[in-house]
Amino acid sequence: MSLRIRFMILIGVLSLLAILGISVASYKFSINNAMTEARAKGRLVFNFLESARLHFKKVQRPKILELAGPGHRVPVELKSGFALTRGVWAEFEKKVPDYAFRQATPSPLNPANKADSDDMKIIAAFRSNPDTKSAEGLITRKGEPYYYFAHPIYVSQSCLRCHGDPAEAPQWQKDQYGTDQGYNWKAGQVASAYVVYVPLKKALAQAKKSAVNLVLIGVVCILVFMLVIWFFFSRYIITPVSMLEKRATEISLGKNLSEPIRTPSQDEIGSLARSVDRLRISVEKLLQRLRS
Repeated sequence: MSLRIRFMILIGVLSLLAILGISVASYKFSINNAMTEARAKGRLVFNFLESARLHFKKVQRPKILELAGPGHRVPVELKSGFALTRGVWAEFEKKVPDYAFRQATPSPLNPANKADSDDMKIIAAFRSNPDTKSAEGLITRKGEPYYYFAHPIYVSQSCLRCHGDPAEAPQWQKDQYGTDQGYNWKAGQVASAYVVYVPLKKALAQAKKSAVNLVLIGVVCILVFMLVIWFFFSRYIITPVSMLEKRATEISLGKNLSEPIRTPSQDEIGSLARSVDRLRISVEKLLQRLRS
């Protein structure tokens, strides 16, 4: 194997390793960015919904109950924080359908709030760690990657008016929702959780695509770089060295001794050429003396 080919193989291998290393680093960097962005989006959406619920609870609901007056039934849609956030999310979901928001409850009045298996894992974690104020992380939901942000909902005494003993619940509530679910909650218990699921599929796919594109661009750059190196190596190293090898062989055989070795190069190859040329001159003089 020639020196030129061995040199090109070495350059190619080192360049590929560098490109792969950069691609892996770029992929991990993109994944980290996707996670950071998902976390920020999840917090933003969750905080918006939580702020809307708290404003309703502190300001709007008391006004609604005050205007309705004692003894008057207020529709659940006008006095339930759950109903408010569910309605807000229904409008939000029309604009951003990939996101998911869950008012996940193991035993809800409204079947739409029934916790699924993913929600139950989060609720179970809150129940096993009562001091936990929030939770977030990666989860696979319906076969797709998501980043979730969750907040536990604790049962207060006021909640028991509707979710305690079903016999004491408002009659309209029992007429509308029945008495099978949504009752017998305990004060202080984690009854449900607000969970925002932020999709990661597109972000992860984009990260992979960026890494693949980087590899392809790197390979093209390597090929161009190797062509430039091949040309430079051939013209300024291989060709002069091959010429010097040929002239050294001729000198050893006593041929073409009168033909000088000329090279404009001022580098190491030029120094080698001048050394070989001095050897040519010395051999030529020696042969001349021997002939005389």
